[in-house]
Amino acid sequence: MPRIAIASVIVAVILALPSRPEALTNVSEIRFPLEVIGIVLFALVLDGAGFAILKWGITLSLAAMLFLKLADIGTGMVFQRPFNPYLDLKILTDGWNLLSGTVGVAVAVGIICAGLVAWLLVTVVLYWSFDGFRHSAVEARRKSVLASGILFLVGLAAFIVQDRDHRNLGIEARAVPYFVNRVAMVKDSVADLARFEDEVKQDPVSAGRHFSALAGTDVVLIFIESYGRSAIEDPRYATRINDRLDLMEREIEAAGLQARSGWLTSPTVGGISWLAHGTLLSGLWIDSQAHYDRMITSERRSLNSLFHAAGWRTTAVMPAITMDWPEAGYFGYDSVHDAHGLGYKGKPFNWVTMPDQYTLSAFERLERQGRDEPGHTPVMAEMALISSHAPWTPIPSLVDWDQVGDGTVFNPQAEGGESPSVIWADPARVRTQYIASIDYTLETLGSYMVRYGRNTLFILLGDHQPAAIITGEEASRDVPMHIVAGNPELLDRLDGWNLQRGMIPTKETPVYRMDEFRRKLVESFD
Repeated sequence: MPRIAIASVIVAVILALPSRPEALTNVSEIRFPLEVIGIVLFALVLDGAGFAILKWGITLSLAAMLFLKLADIGTGMVFQRPFNPYLDLKILTDGWNLLSGTVGVAVAVGIICAGLVAWLLVTVVLYWSFDGFRHSAVEARRKSVLASGILFLVGLAAFIVQDRDHRNLGIEARAVPYFVNRVAMVKDSVADLARFEDEVKQDPVSAGRHFSALAGTDVVLIFIESYGRSAIEDPRYATRINDRLDLMEREIEAAGLQARSGWLTSPTVGGISWLAHGTLLSGLWIDSQAHYDRMITSERRSLNSLFHAAGWRTTAVMPAITMDWPEAGYFGYDSVHDAHGLGYKGKPFNWVTMPDQYTLSAFERLERQGRDEPGHTPVMAEMALISSHAPWTPIPSLVDWDQVGDGTVFNPQAEGGESPSVIWADPARVRTQYIASIDYTLETLGSYMVRYGRNTLFILLGDHQPAAIITGEEASRDVPMHIVAGNPELLDRLDGWNLQRGMIPTKETPVYRMDEFRRKLVESFD
């Protein structure tokens, strides 16, 4: 009997385990899975080959369900969506990179090994405990069959009445709907890729040279890591960030620059930043790795390629890229400055390879020296600033631009602050560190634009909202966008966008999908 009890408990826990992270702490959502009684009943009745098939079938099915539910919880916490086994295998590698960069390789290995061992242990114990149904006395089995049969019929009746009358009697069928939903998800993903093939072939941007209104102007497109709408509108962060944006606005106006601000909807949340980059640059909705992989093998011209064809020198500044990046070939860069190519000699800020101020300073040194000289070829740069990437500790601080040098000036900052394990033990501390990192990046960008903003169109935007631990479960996928220039005639060309003047977009400011940006930019500056 102890084995039967163990098997029944494991089956019940796996079936009842919610797959949404927010449901883990909501007791009201817990339902008793009707399948538990059915499994117990069949395990008591079946013999021989029938029982062996049942034992293997239940063990493997529940092991798969447990793995998928744990994956659902993980992707739900970070990306606010369930795990898609057809599309999400690549994020396992990216999840490792993020986890190891946040808590360290040793701790990350320990977490992963502990999880795998726990999952394997549950599977083995479930398989072992099923033999308890064969070892019980004949009379005890008969009584158990009778009791299980009665309970199953009662439970089934309660489930049918509950479903018909829309009442909550605490009974639910979990297994079949869960696997049916997962199969449907894979099927929908296959159909979605077929639709995406048609989208790739239909480009609303015509061939030819574009951006005549920007002739001779440098264009600097900067993605700000995890800079989402919540940073501006969530009451926990709004005061600090709105004060910062207001100060930035006054600083750039004093330097002869003006701003327009709005909202873009990102295809991703919590991470996988390259989906946002691909969406904005290709004009395609890249909301999965499969879409991204198809995009980079297509002939769809990226925004970078369009600028290159129009006479700009194109470059990518990517301080987070530490390995080979073959995808860069699709985007059409004349040069790529990754973490190694930026020449940073200072110490990393945990996962963050270098502070944003160094990245911006290196870009000026590598790509914009001599830009005031006759015959200068204008630059179109795509840049990713990563100081606001998790784990958000330590937080850099601004130094004199003339002292940036090779980055060793930042070493004392990199060695300061508390460890990620200390910060992440307290969700409130995580949120405090997150918004401090956003504040730092905005402060740095304000100072940068004041210093280097001549004859430049800046496009600043978030790549995605941060994880739900920062925003809450119901946050939108919108990110802020700021377009800054010293030439008011350029900004006047954006009037059709109905953007907000200044650095702070309002609730009434229109929201555009990120895949609309490429077309609208071309139309505005042709």
